[in-house]
Amino acid sequence: MENVKWINGSYKEDNRIFDSEFEVKEWTEALYPDFVAYLSDKNNVGYATPDEKVIKYLASLFPQWAVYNNLQIGVCTGKTEINGQIIYKIWTVKL
Repeated sequence: MENVKWINGSYKEDNRIFDSEFEVKEWTEALYPDFVAYLSDKNNVGYATPDEKVIKYLASLFPQWAVYNNLQIGVCTGKTEINGQIIYKIWTVKL
């Protein structure tokens, strides 16, 4: 997880647990401009959230975004506990 640009923290929704798959889809797809700015610079980029659904959806979107931008990436996931709350993480690794 070294040299990963974490894009979470600038939106109030970053710590939200979404009620529906539709909300998750809308939120994660709206993150595209944030991610692609770093992917196109050939940086590793990541996101952390308490909502596992967001991570699962991003795991399916990252490869699509990479192909669309002519990049080769690996996708890594993990989780950590902070103050009793599980935080799920996803980040890219350049190949």
